Amino acid sequence: QVQLVESGGGLVQPGGSLRLSCAASGFTLDSYSVGWFRQAPGKERDGVSCLSKSARVTMYLDSVKGRFTISRDNAKNTVYLQMNSLKPEDTATYYCATVQTADGCSLVGPYDYWGQGTQVTVSS
Repeated sequence: QVQLVESGGGLVQPGGSLRLSCAASGFTLDSYSVGWFRQAPGKERDGVSCLSKSARVTMYLDSVKGRFTISRDNAKNTVYLQMNSLKPEDTATYYCATVQTADGCSLVGPYDYWGQGTQVTVSS
């Protein structure tokens, strides 16, 4: 059974850091591009970052460039999103998603498999 499970969300003060994890089961992540998305209440879902299957290609939403870093650990079949200097506007539910594609990635999609999401709240 193909499954993606996000973890690492929580409540953090502005300026703080969190590391989100996306653990895959039922398939091998190293053949897939991976994306992180977020959706705040009443807003559309945004692509935050993506990483190609080779890890040679990365993309970031302009508002998170220099603060967020996407990475993958193929041995653990897990993708991470390190989030630093968090701001209240980063508050959202964060989702990871995967697609088997050529060596590239997209902040738009389409993506085939999605996790259930993890909540990130940035507030003092």
